[in-house]
Amino acid sequence: MHPAGNSSARRAMVEAAWAYQHPARITPIIARRQGGAPKTVLDIAWKAQLRLCARFRKLAVRGVNRNKLVVAVARELAGLVWAIGQQVRPV
Repeated sequence: MHPAGNSSARRAMVEAAWAYQHPARITPIIARRQGGAPKTVLDIAWKAQLRLCARFRKLAVRGVNRNKLVVAVARELAGLVWAIGQQVRPV
C-alpha cells in the first residue's frame, strides 16, 4: 500500500504527533508565540491539544505499536487542521 497525499505534509504531521506524548500545557514560549492569535483559534488549539494528548495516552495504554499510534494521532491532527481551515478565515 502506498501512502497518499503530500509527503512533506504527512511527515510534518507525523513529527508533530510525537509531541502529544507529553502532557498538554502552555509554556511561556508557547504563550508568547500565541500572543496575537484570535481567541477562536486559541480555543480550538487548546481543545485539540487536550484531545490529542488523551488519544496518545489511551492508545499507549492499550499497547498499540508506537509507530501506528503516532500515525493515528497524526491522522486525527490532520482532521483538526482541516476543521480549523474551514472555521477560521484569514483577515
